[in-house]
This record gives sequence, structure tokens and C-alpha cells, in this order.
Amino acid sequence: QVQLVESGGGLVQAGGSLRLSCAASGSLFSINAMGWYRQAPGKQRELVASITSGGSTNYADSVKGRFTISRDNAKNTAYLQMHSLKPEDTAVYYCAADHSTIGAGFPDYWGQGTQVTVSS
Repeated sequence: QVQLVESGGGLVQAGGSLRLSCAASGSLFSINAMGWYRQAPGKQRELVASITSGGSTNYADSVKGRFTISRDNAKNTAYLQMHSLKPEDTAVYYCAADHSTIGAGFPDYWGQGTQVTVSS
């Protein structure tokens, strides 16, 4: 089993920045990909960004150029640096991990989520 714990959410004004962290623990030896999803009220959960153990990244078009995903394998932690935040970025952000890839189906593991609210 793998446990994921997010932190770093909060309230920020439009144009501001936040950094989310996702600390992983448990049986991590076979985890390949980690990623971030988000879900706004009344909307489906969507993939924001993902990163493999080798460092390959993928981003949703809506966040390209503004968000950066990174990963510290020694600390078993993934990060999502968010700049130029917009009110439409408001959502609960979920960390995810998978033995294979993120985005090809339902991830193997989820965090509990952290709220990001961007005020206009």
C-alpha cells in the first residue's frame, strides 16, 4: 500500500503563486508515475500534470507555462509549483500515484486532496 499526503493549498489572489507538496510513504519501490488532478465544484476530476520516475512530464493545456511538476525521489515527494493563478484554477487538488502511468486510467493511489482557492 502507498499513502499520499498533500499540503500547500490555500487562498491566493489572482496572479499569485502556490506550491503543493505530496509526500508518499509505504511500498514505493514499484511506483513509477506521480501526478496531480483537480476537481472544481460541479465538474469532473481532470488531470493537471504528471511525472514519471525518469522525469518525463505531461501537462494539461490549461496550465502549460504556468504550472511545473517536479519530483524528489530521495524524499518520495512530488511538487506542483503554480504561478499566474487564475480564478478558474480554484479546485480541490489531488495527488495520485501509479505503478505504470498517470492518465491512462484510474490511478492506483490517491491523496485526500487539498483546496486551492484563487480570488479575483
